[in-house]
Amino acid sequence: MGKDPNKPKGKTSSYAFFVLTCREEHKKKNPDVPVNFSEFSKKCSERWKTMSSKEKVKFEEMAKNDKVRYDREMKSYIPTSSKSSKKAKKQKDPNAPKRPPSAFFLFCSDHRPKVKGENPGITIGEIAKKMGEMWSKLGSKEKTPYEQKAQKLKEKYDKDIAAYRAKGGKADAGKKGGPGRPAGGKKAAQADYDDEDEDEDEEEDEEDDDDDDDDDDD
Repeated sequence: MGKDPNKPKGKTSSYAFFVLTCREEHKKKNPDVPVNFSEFSKKCSERWKTMSSKEKVKFEEMAKNDKVRYDREMKSYIPTSSKSSKKAKKQKDPNAPKRPPSAFFLFCSDHRPKVKGENPGITIGEIAKKMGEMWSKLGSKEKTPYEQKAQKLKEKYDKDIAAYRAKGGKADAGKKGGPGRPAGGKKAAQADYDDEDEDEDEEEDEEDDDDDDDDDDD
């Protein structure tokens, strides 16, 4: 992630000011001699260690003044929110075709209510873990119906997205793995489950809004 160009320059320590002073002195005395950074740093460090507190005072004063400068600039500095800029870039077109679910996602839709019912109070993470374990234990024959359904939904999505883009739409690329990513491994399982949970939350919010409307009518 790139640095914010508007952010004030960081505070410079007393030792850093000392090193800068040494470099300037070296350039004045030896303008044509390039600085060997590692050797130069070593010499500066050794010299700094042998300096008295009185000799270090001016560099410490420089550091204090720079801290005042930094604090003053930071008060008026408004950071550019990387999250808000990312959200602005990734705003989804409501008219764009919705990314199709994977086979594991479809499996979760069928079995999540049962897992929730059998384990009251279970957390989302624990449900996702159980779902992943259940899915991994299924044989290829048991997974086939979900995989076939997921494939059909992906094919439909591919056609819809092609038509959408042909009209000039710019669909979000989706999460890592793409629309038809195979469901396998803990990360894929958790990602698919999270998607499903978000969809369910949205449905519950809509139901709550409908209930509120009914109350208002009464």
